[in-house]
Amino acid sequence: MGGVSAIAARSPRISARRLAIPGKSVSVILMAQKPQDEPRRKLISAARRSRRHLPSWLPPALFLTDPQRTPDPVSVAENLPAGWGILYRHFGARHSVWQARQLADIANKRGLALLVSADPDLAIEVGAAGVHWPYARRHEARKWRDRFDLMSISAHGRAELQKIDARVFDAALVSTVFPSNSPSAAAPMGPHTLRCLSRQSALPIYGLGGINSRNAASISDAAGLAAIEGIRDPFRS
Repeated sequence: MGGVSAIAARSPRISARRLAIPGKSVSVILMAQKPQDEPRRKLISAARRSRRHLPSWLPPALFLTDPQRTPDPVSVAENLPAGWGILYRHFGARHSVWQARQLADIANKRGLALLVSADPDLAIEVGAAGVHWPYARRHEARKWRDRFDLMSISAHGRAELQKIDARVFDAALVSTVFPSNSPSAAAPMGPHTLRCLSRQSALPIYGLGGINSRNAASISDAAGLAAIEGIRDPFRS
């Protein structure tokens, strides 16, 4: 099952360019920057900060998949830092078993924690580290507690967060933090409210909804990071 190890940053490519100087020819080594390099570094830095206050067995950041918004999650998973997590959400897609197996293989090779959303049978089949549960299915999750290393749950605000049994779940994904493109996103609560919820919660929490490289640092002192496009764009090949 997936473990959690140290975060590793990728090195940017290096290219050589010749500069013309009167009477001389000089080769200078320049860093060939990719557009996603700076957002990637910012997310890795924010995740390091999140790691300091999360339990050691929890990933500091979770990449959430979506059949429409992340049709090729493998290309992102292959670039995630060791110790991060993948939350695979298939929503009944026909190729879910095949894709889950691909992600499980990458998770095992790269030291990532794979969770499967709302499908404990698939999680067992591919050897995932755990399951993520919708809030509405929180009571069903109890019988699966001993089968997985990790179990997370969704929570939309304080009222739901207070009703979650910390003996069953390891963490809660709390939304919506910032304005989001998700059709199901509620009005954003903002980083201040999220920090207040973190102090009041019996569970470690992850901020979800509009998280990206520009705002991740504003919540990383109180929560882990969870995102779709916010992680997809900086880390896809």
